[in-house]
Amino acid sequence: MTRHDHSLGRVPRILVVMHQETSSPGRVGQVLTKMGYALDFRRPVLGDPLPGTLDNHAGAVIFGGPMSANDDIEGIRAETRWMDVVLKSGKPYLGICLGAQILARNLGAKVYGRDDGHVEIGWYPIRPTEAGIKMMDWPDMVYQFHREGFDMPRGAELLATSETYPNQAFRYGDNAWGVQFHAELTLAMMHRWAVRGAQRFVLPGAQVGAQHLSGRLLHDAALFTWLNLFLDKVFGPADAHLDAKLSPTLPPA
Repeated sequence: MTRHDHSLGRVPRILVVMHQETSSPGRVGQVLTKMGYALDFRRPVLGDPLPGTLDNHAGAVIFGGPMSANDDIEGIRAETRWMDVVLKSGKPYLGICLGAQILARNLGAKVYGRDDGHVEIGWYPIRPTEAGIKMMDWPDMVYQFHREGFDMPRGAELLATSETYPNQAFRYGDNAWGVQFHAELTLAMMHRWAVRGAQRFVLPGAQVGAQHLSGRLLHDAALFTWLNLFLDKVFGPADAHLDAKLSPTLPPA
């Protein structure tokens, strides 16, 4: 079968972990839906359970959030433990910002902020490593919104780096990927982040809100092109996962 049989509910679904009631998967959700996947939303920090296997899912994404991977709260502890289920499954996994830090922490790496307090909040350059160059083309500038980074897990392959936080993208094994930066933001999401996160713009190294929006005009097209190609590499065609069951539909970003 080469087409999705929607009448039978045979639409492969991606488990999507969010960290706030109003969070959106943004363009990642839009692209995955366009690729033929359905999205199954879970919010463990608000009490939602995580499945004991990924047998009924084609893969998983954990997005960012305002908390730290080091926080001693049950939702974060549950997500960190759940990485064992993901890695054992062999199904594709993408961790974005906090989601990448949770994966790194599960693998034994440390998650921490810089001693000088410098953050990446705004648009910053990254450089692909040799392994990253072999994999695909990367954008020169990416959008960031974080105060912590992580050490590279043992056995992981670094794909992209930067000056302030050197570990920007990595791959672990054949199925798990982590990226520190945010390619998922729609324009509406960036406006919301620039308003709600304004108190962080005084932190060392942060850019003010106007730079977030002006940078988008210059750099976002290349970032969005990368996102489409990257999601295809991570998750592949939805038709390859027709055994994964139907999930709730994607809400508007």
